[in-house]
Amino acid sequence: MQAFRIRPATGQDARVLADMLVEAANWNPVRARSRVTVLEDPAVRHYVAGWQRPGDFGCVAEDAKGVVVGACWARLFSADDPGYGFVAAGVPELTLGVYPQWRAQGAGRALLRELARTAAARGHARLSLSVQRANFAQRLYVSEGYVTVASGDGSDTMVRTVR
Repeated sequence: MQAFRIRPATGQDARVLADMLVEAANWNPVRARSRVTVLEDPAVRHYVAGWQRPGDFGCVAEDAKGVVVGACWARLFSADDPGYGFVAAGVPELTLGVYPQWRAQGAGRALLRELARTAAARGHARLSLSVQRANFAQRLYVSEGYVTVASGDGSDTMVRTVR
């Protein structure tokens, strides 16, 4: 297992989060899409568009040399413009992206835990997310206390209580 550290995401991390959004969208290498294709999709782009707006928070994992290995962030959406994992106004929806060479090494779990701590410290009671059922990350989410609250089209919306 390689060492990494977790730091808060800042307004300067918009590009990093876009990179990690592309990694999250391309969890299945057989169906991978180009960065441009992923970020042109308005339903996907709104997870990073205008980062860091009020209410946005997140964290970034870096290796010992300061190279980004992954990121996890949360954003509030409205019922008029929901994310894939929207459950209610006021419940932040998270996105997690980790470079393939860092998967299954603890970075994703550490990022999820740090994001949950941050959410609780900000007064949020829950976090939500959406994940394709075939995505190995779903097992990580279940092991971290996320439960399925809705299903459809091969994906699940999951929620975790954070306080």
